[in-house]
Amino acid sequence: MNAIEIRGLTKSFKGMYALNDLNMNVPVGAIYGFIGENGSGKSTTEKLICGHLVKDKGEIKLFGKDYTDAGVRNSVGALIENAGCFPSSSVWDNLMMQAINLGIKDREKEINRVLKIVRMEDSAKLKFKACSLGMKQRIGIAMALLGDPKLLILDEPINGLDTDGMRIMREVLVDLSKIGITILISSHILGELEKIATHYGIIRGGKMIREISSEEMEKRARVFTRVKIKDTDTCLSLLKEEYNDVRLDEDSILVYDIEDTEKIVEFLIKNGHVVKEIEKNRIGLTEYYIEIMSGKEKN
Repeated sequence: MNAIEIRGLTKSFKGMYALNDLNMNVPVGAIYGFIGENGSGKSTTEKLICGHLVKDKGEIKLFGKDYTDAGVRNSVGALIENAGCFPSSSVWDNLMMQAINLGIKDREKEINRVLKIVRMEDSAKLKFKACSLGMKQRIGIAMALLGDPKLLILDEPINGLDTDGMRIMREVLVDLSKIGITILISSHILGELEKIATHYGIIRGGKMIREISSEEMEKRARVFTRVKIKDTDTCLSLLKEEYNDVRLDEDSILVYDIEDTEKIVEFLIKNGHVVKEIEKNRIGLTEYYIEIMSGKEKN
C-alpha cells in the first residue's frame, strides 16, 4: 500500500499551471525525498495533500482513502513553511495550545512524548523566540507529531541549518521512520537528503519526471573519474576523442564509465600532460539529479 497515491493532480493560479497532471507514489514507511527547482510545484503538492489548497482536478489518496476522509486526515501531520508558534510563549505552552486545539486528552504525556522524539526535553521552558533555527524546526516537527500521525509532511525542514542542526534533524527523521511513520520531505540540500531517503520523486514544471528508490539509484549509479590537470581545455578535447562520455565540471574533467583510472593517467602522460589529481567515484543524488534535469541520464 502507498501512504500517498496521486493521479492526474492539476492546480492552476490565475491561468498558470503550478501542477499539471502530476502522478506520485509514496510507499508506507518511506522517507520520500521530494526534489525539484524553485517553482516546480513541491510546496503546492504538499499544501494540496494537507488540504490547504483546493485542487482543480485529479485524485489524492492517503493510505488507500480519499484525502478528504475525516479519519485519514487525523493521521497526517505537517510542517509547511514555519511552525506557526507564538514568539513570546514557551516551547511547552506553544505545544499545549496546539494539543488543546487538536482535542488531545492526555496532553502533558503527549507533549513529553513529542519533545523526547525531537530532542527538546531540556528546552521546554525556553521562549520560542529564544530558540535557534534548528530548534524552531524541531519544535515545528513536534507540533506536527501531536496526536501520533502516520504520515509526516515536511517542507524544507533542513534548509538554513548549520552542520550540527542538520545532523540532529537527520537523526530525528530516521528515528521517526523506525517507528513506522512515513515521511514526505522536500529539500534543496541533496547531500543531506541522500543520507536518509529511501525513495525520491523529481518534479519539474508541475510534472513528476522520475520516481526511484535509493536501492534502484544505487544499482544505476555510474562510475566516474574526476581529473584535475593544468591545461584543462586541451585535455578535455583530447579525452573526448578517446572516451565516450567526458564532461567539464568547473576546474575538473569528469570521465564516465571507466573503471581503470591508471589507463586515463597513462593516456594523458603519453600525450604530454601531468595529472595533478585523480579520483574515482560513483554518482550520488546530486549528480543523478543534474543528469535527469539536463536530459543526459543513461538508461
